[in-house]
Amino acid sequence: MRTGHVKSSGDAAAAFVEPAGAGGGVRPKPSRRYLRPASMIGTAPALDIVFEQIAQVAPSTTTVLLRGESGTGKELVAGAIHDAGPRASGPFVSINCAAIPESLIESELFGHERGAFTGAVAVRKGRFELAQGGTLFLDEVGDLSLLTQAKLLRVIQERTFERLGGLTVHKADARIIAATNKGLEEMVEQGLFRRDLYYRLNVFPIHLPPLRERLHDILPLADHFAKRFAAKHNKNNVRLSPALSPLLHAHNWPGNIRELENVMERAVLLVNPDGCVMPEHLPLDIQRAGRGPACIPPAPGPAGGDAADDVGGPTLQEKLDRLELSCIVEALENERGHIRRAAASLGLTERVMSLRMAKYNLTYKDYRQKQ
Repeated sequence: MRTGHVKSSGDAAAAFVEPAGAGGGVRPKPSRRYLRPASMIGTAPALDIVFEQIAQVAPSTTTVLLRGESGTGKELVAGAIHDAGPRASGPFVSINCAAIPESLIESELFGHERGAFTGAVAVRKGRFELAQGGTLFLDEVGDLSLLTQAKLLRVIQERTFERLGGLTVHKADARIIAATNKGLEEMVEQGLFRRDLYYRLNVFPIHLPPLRERLHDILPLADHFAKRFAAKHNKNNVRLSPALSPLLHAHNWPGNIRELENVMERAVLLVNPDGCVMPEHLPLDIQRAGRGPACIPPAPGPAGGDAADDVGGPTLQEKLDRLELSCIVEALENERGHIRRAAASLGLTERVMSLRMAKYNLTYKDYRQKQ
């Protein structure tokens, strides 16, 4: 919960940056619709739509509904809208509606008075009260019960609330940004979500694309997370091997950005002293993610199937292939893409080295760029 998250009014403009121009000289400042949050990484066309929508809705106090799969960065977008809006100097308060038990959700949202229930030994402010003058982010709003939905609707409509066990009416002066990974339209038809609350929340919907629809953003995000965790765990010279590219792009990323973040933290912890993150530092399911060029195919079993499925792990051939790939990539990196010198360091001829590189879809150009 980012209670007490206060920024000066000047920080609202700083929350957005201009895209780099192609030429030099002085150019006119672009309109707000072309600005993007500085805290968000990505250049995918689907994400450009999100950036444009953020810039359109941020200057207002309109209610926003963020849609998308779990792990797509909905809270980051909510924070960007808050930081670039008229309430940027106020608090940004978040609550995960799915993580709070039904018996406590009303108290969490609206607060309670002393003696309101067993264990209520003091007055406690709720999230609506803490978010006064700022933004309240309701994450996983689709998980609220129908009873809590009715109480939330009343607060949104009347802009007032009462603490649990209290009689004093408090003003609800907070911008509402809600988020869900569920199909609210289907829930409305099934009677699981109030239609009137749906329309109150769905004023300005923003759909966040899953990571599998942002292929060009995977490597920049992976590099960003690798550097962040390298600093956190005091690892030096951490960098991504080009051999990771086909594996990361072939994976479906059901957990989206959150999954990629966890994968890179694990990889940084496993990295060798030289700091190069290699395919063997990735989880096994990602190592097997692709069946095309540069991905290691499983060795056939006795019946023509996947031998790894019979033993529950990688085959000897798979392990040897990964070791060979790691050695070739390391040699190319050390020699800056010079094939002849890399081959000599491995005791191979230039022709054999070229054949091995073709096997794993490696090109010297990826390593020459690091000079």
